[in-house]
Amino acid sequence: MSFWRRPFSRRQGDDAAAAQNTDEGEVSDGSLHYVVEKGGNDSLPSYQEAGGAPVETNSPLGYAVGPVTIVFLNISKMIGTGVYSTPSSILVGTGSVGLSMIYWALGFLTSIASLSVYLEYASYFPNRSGSEVVYLEQAFPRPRWFFPTAFAALAVVLSFSSGNSIVLAQYLFRASGHVPTGWEMKGVAVAGYTVAVLLVAFNTRVSYAISNAVGIVKVITLVFIAITGLVVLGGHTRVAEPTANFKNSFDGKATPYGLTNALVKIIFSYAGYENAFNFVNEVKNPVKQLRRNSFIALFIVAILYIFANVAYFAAVPLKDLRAASQISASLFFTAVFGEGNAVKGLNVLIALSSFGNLLAVLLGSARMVRECGRQGVLPFTSFWASTRPFGTPLGPYLLKWFLTVLMVLAPPAGDAFNFIVDLQVYPSTFFNFAMGIGLYLLRWRRKKINLPPPSFRAWHSIIIFKILVDLYLLIMPWYPPLGGKYGGDVSFWYGTYVVTGIVIIGACGVYYAVWVYLLPKVGGYRLRQEVLVLDDGARTHQIIRVPVEEVGHWDATHDSVGRPLGDAHSDSHESQEVVREQKV
Repeated sequence: MSFWRRPFSRRQGDDAAAAQNTDEGEVSDGSLHYVVEKGGNDSLPSYQEAGGAPVETNSPLGYAVGPVTIVFLNISKMIGTGVYSTPSSILVGTGSVGLSMIYWALGFLTSIASLSVYLEYASYFPNRSGSEVVYLEQAFPRPRWFFPTAFAALAVVLSFSSGNSIVLAQYLFRASGHVPTGWEMKGVAVAGYTVAVLLVAFNTRVSYAISNAVGIVKVITLVFIAITGLVVLGGHTRVAEPTANFKNSFDGKATPYGLTNALVKIIFSYAGYENAFNFVNEVKNPVKQLRRNSFIALFIVAILYIFANVAYFAAVPLKDLRAASQISASLFFTAVFGEGNAVKGLNVLIALSSFGNLLAVLLGSARMVRECGRQGVLPFTSFWASTRPFGTPLGPYLLKWFLTVLMVLAPPAGDAFNFIVDLQVYPSTFFNFAMGIGLYLLRWRRKKINLPPPSFRAWHSIIIFKILVDLYLLIMPWYPPLGGKYGGDVSFWYGTYVVTGIVIIGACGVYYAVWVYLLPKVGGYRLRQEVLVLDDGARTHQIIRVPVEEVGHWDATHDSVGRPLGDAHSDSHESQEVVREQKV
C-alpha cells in the first residue's frame, strides 16, 4: 500500500516553507488559529487548531505499542464475534451463497477505504490518540465544541460491549452442553466482561501482552477452520456433499432491506481495522508503523474471513445456516466432528476469541473516551484523563463496565445481539460520513494557509467510495423488509435502531445548545478552557465559566490559545500548570 502515500522525504521542504508563515509557532487564517505541537513519540511536529485538546509531550500511558501490538490490537478487535455469529444473517440478507461471499470481499474494500481516511488524519495529527475524537475535533472546529460534544455524548452513551459479551456467554454454554435460561446467559456475560475489565485495569503493558497472546489464539483458530474447510471440500470428512451449497450459488432472492442489513453486519464484522489509531501517541514513529501494520492486519483478517465462510458453506446445509442465529461456527464443528469433546473444545476457542475481542475493544475505546474527557466537554475532567493509580485509564474502564452490565441486563435476551449491533453501527456511520466530508474541509483549510501536506494522502476515489457507502448506510435502513414493519432481524419494529440512533444524535445537539448557549445566557457567563496538568503528567482541558463583565478583559489579555499574553511564547507550555484558552 506504500504507493498511496507521499514519501517522508518530500516533507522537509514543505515544512520549511510553512515555517516562513508562522509567528512563534502559530499560523492563522483570520478565524482559525493553528499552533505547532510536538509529541514524545518521535513524530514530526503537527499543526493543530488552537481549540484542540493539549498534546501530551510525555504520554502518561507510555510508549509500549509496537508493530506486533498494532497488528493484534486490530486483529483482536476484528476477529471477535462477527465471523462466528453473523454469517447466517448475511446469508439471509443477501439471499445466496455467491452474493454472501461477494459481501465478505466488499467488507475488505470498504475497510481499506476507511483505513486510508484514518491514516491521512493520523498523518496530520501524529501525536494525538483517540482517532475519531481528534479527527472530528480538527475537521469541524466551528461551532466551537459542537462535534467534540456530540461525539463525546455518543462515545459515552454507546460505550458498551454487551453484544460481544452475550456471544461469549452463548459459546461458553455451547461448550458445556447446557441450555441456559435468559438470566443464566446474562449472568455469564456480565461475569466474562468483568474479568476482561480487571485484566486491563491494573497494568498497560500486561494488558497488551494478554491481548497479543489471545490474538494469536484467535488467528490459529480461524486458520484451523479454514484448513478444515478445505479438507471438507476435498471429501475427506463425514460431510456427505461438501460442494452442494456451491452449485447454483447465486440462486436466491435479495431485498433492499436484506442487502442493507447484511452490509451492516459485514461492517460490524470488520470493525477493528482502526483500533490502533486510538493509541497513536503511544506508538513510536506512528504514521509509518500504522501504515504498514494496519494494512497487514486487515489483509490477514480478510483472507481468513473468506476461507472461514467457504468452510461453513462446505459443511453446513443452507437451511441450517439460515436458522443458525448467532452460532454458525458451532454448527460447522458439529457437522464436521459430530457431538463430542472435540466440538466442545473448539467452542471454547471461539469463546476465547470473543473474550480477546472484549479486551481489544476495552483498550481502544477507553482511550477514545479518555480523549473526549481531555477535550473538556465531559464533566469531572480529572476522572477521565487521569491514569492513576495503575497507569491505566481507569475512569473510562469503569464507565464501560457499568454501561455494558446495564445493556446486558436491560434488553430482551433474544434480541439483544442484533439490536445492539445495529444501534452501534448507525450513529457511528453518521460520524464516519462526517469524517469523509471533513477530510476535504481539512485539506482545503490547510492548503489555504500553506501548512505542510500529510505524509500519507488517500486517493480521491477511495474517499468518495467511503462517503457513498456511509451515505447508503444512512438512507437505506429506512427501507422496510418484505415481512413488513416486524419483518426485520428483531421481534419489534425494524427501524427501531435507526430512530434510536437519530434520537441519540439529536439529543447531543440539544445538550450542546443548552450547555453552550442557553445556560451561559441565563447565568450571565461565557465558557473558556483551561489546561490542567495532573499529578501523573496527564494534560487536559477543563471548561470554566467566566462572568460576562470579565470577558472583555479576558480576551484582551490572552492569545488565540488562551494563554496569558506574557506567557504566550513559553516552550510548548510545559512550564505552565494552568493555561487558559480563549473562545473564538
